[in-house]
Amino acid sequence: MTSEAVRRVQSGNPWEDSFGFARAVAAGDRVLVAGTTAFRGPVLYGEGDPYEQAKVAFTTAVEAIGEFGLGVESVIRTRMYLAHPRDVDEVGRAHKELFDSVRPAATLLVVDGFVDPRVLVSVELEAFRGAVDS
Repeated sequence: MTSEAVRRVQSGNPWEDSFGFARAVAAGDRVLVAGTTAFRGPVLYGEGDPYEQAKVAFTTAVEAIGEFGLGVESVIRTRMYLAHPRDVDEVGRAHKELFDSVRPAATLLVVDGFVDPRVLVSVELEAFRGAVDS
């Protein structure tokens, strides 16, 4: 794969610079979105609310694929990382609201925690830049 075939976008999250990563990377027919939380700049949206955090995180991730001209209909895989098992239903509800019409492959895991303890959920997604069959 040539360097022209890979494109990266940043979202302005301060961890992108300090850790050296891109919000999203397009390589060939795939666009991968890095772990995304409900932080927008220094502000954490939905503190204490897993549903709201999931909505904000997924919206930010979908905005990242928007940089490549893609939308929700192009999402083929999602991953959800939760700090607490009690939040499964609320995060699942946010996922369904956004992705019910496209039904991507999805994984949900409960993890030991995040860098900032106020974060309840982190999401990743993968999108396809080719024709999508239903």
